[in-house]
Amino acid sequence: MRAAAIAAAPARHIAVVTTDESTLPDVEQFLAPAFNTTFLNSADEILPLLSQVPLEAIILDVDTVAGNTNDGLSVLGELRNMNQDLILMALTRSRSRSVRLKATEVGADEFFVAPVDFQELRIVLERALEKRSMEIENRRLREQIAAKYSFCDLVGASEPMQRVYDAVNRVASSTTTVLIRGESGTGKELVARAIVATGPRAGKPFISVNCAALPEHLIEAELFGHEKGAFTDAHTARPGHIELAHSGTLFLDEIATLGLALQSKLLRVLEGRAVQRIGGKTVKKIDFRLITASNENLEELVRAGRFREDLYYRIHVVPIFLPPLRERYGDMPLLVDHFLRIHCAANGMAMKRVEPDVIEILEHYHWPGNVRELENLVQRLVLMVDGPTISARDLPQQLLFSSATSQEALLIPEEGIHFEEEMKRIEIAYLQAALRRTGGRKVDAAALLRIDARKIGYLCRKYRLP
Repeated sequence: MRAAAIAAAPARHIAVVTTDESTLPDVEQFLAPAFNTTFLNSADEILPLLSQVPLEAIILDVDTVAGNTNDGLSVLGELRNMNQDLILMALTRSRSRSVRLKATEVGADEFFVAPVDFQELRIVLERALEKRSMEIENRRLREQIAAKYSFCDLVGASEPMQRVYDAVNRVASSTTTVLIRGESGTGKELVARAIVATGPRAGKPFISVNCAALPEHLIEAELFGHEKGAFTDAHTARPGHIELAHSGTLFLDEIATLGLALQSKLLRVLEGRAVQRIGGKTVKKIDFRLITASNENLEELVRAGRFREDLYYRIHVVPIFLPPLRERYGDMPLLVDHFLRIHCAANGMAMKRVEPDVIEILEHYHWPGNVRELENLVQRLVLMVDGPTISARDLPQQLLFSSATSQEALLIPEEGIHFEEEMKRIEIAYLQAALRRTGGRKVDAAALLRIDARKIGYLCRKYRLP
């Protein structure tokens, strides 16, 4: 076996891995002048080389680098899993379609069947490397933009989100009780976590309780804990969520769903900063910060007698209003890119991109489920769209229909329009614009509007334009 550096040009580093040394003259003639090329005889030599040289591409002879072609394809797959940015080219003497398909499945960017035209291979490799460089640079720029327009796990550059970030920064260092208000799916727990992450209780317990998700007969024991034998199924003593939040933060999501009796018990805990387990006789002091969230109109619930007024004032010290997605103008591209990166990485896929008209359609949708609905959509598109690009035809029909309907509503409002008056207004606007552009010269204005000079004279008399 031998590993020989064939050229030392100040170019991209590539490796050719094969035991077929008859390819060496072609490699020297066509690849060495264009690339800093290393010739390897075995797949075992690849990892040591990768640790020493910043390889950008590997040309792998899948027939000879391992025991057989299938083993060679396995090596190809391992290289792809190790580095998504490497350009991988597979060489084979097999004309079997299954080998080509398998190579593509495990991550080959290009596929060549012997005898190989190395001049053609060089051209293909140069284009692939250039394309990959652009992809890496675009990813770097997207990551820079994401870092610039994100706060903890929150993403957005819109003015409403900037106000949220400012509010989080203002309350993070205090122990003040915060109420996060916003529609379902807007990311209220992310705001709570951002408050904790930027405050002195970062690293301390963060206990999150969705009050709406727990049955009414269980939530009291979940919140306050219980002693052994306190009720039929209480076989052992168990601390509640409030106890578990000691020294940290208790986040109560959808607090408005608590019944009045539980609201009363929670109020006593907040007033005394102490909790008593169900069936217990002792009261335990607890040091915790309370953050709550709700998508309900708490003021209306108070007036209706469904939420205690004293508890309302206890939790409504500093409200933070989280905007719905439809009011976050300009955030859609950032959020889509953020979720694409998350779910492509989670599924081991190359980064997908969306066409501009997709973003435009998404921006016109009303998003009743807010950011959660958008993330679910992006996750589905990542999994279900085969190619690297997501286009408008890949979107769900109801979303396309909603977008078309909203555009029609802008064009024709619910009360309708006066067609003749609307056409008159449009004609006058075009005539005035053309006359201004041409300094009042009607012949030139007619040419600009592509109408007969006599017609522009008639229209100007009709609408009494100079």
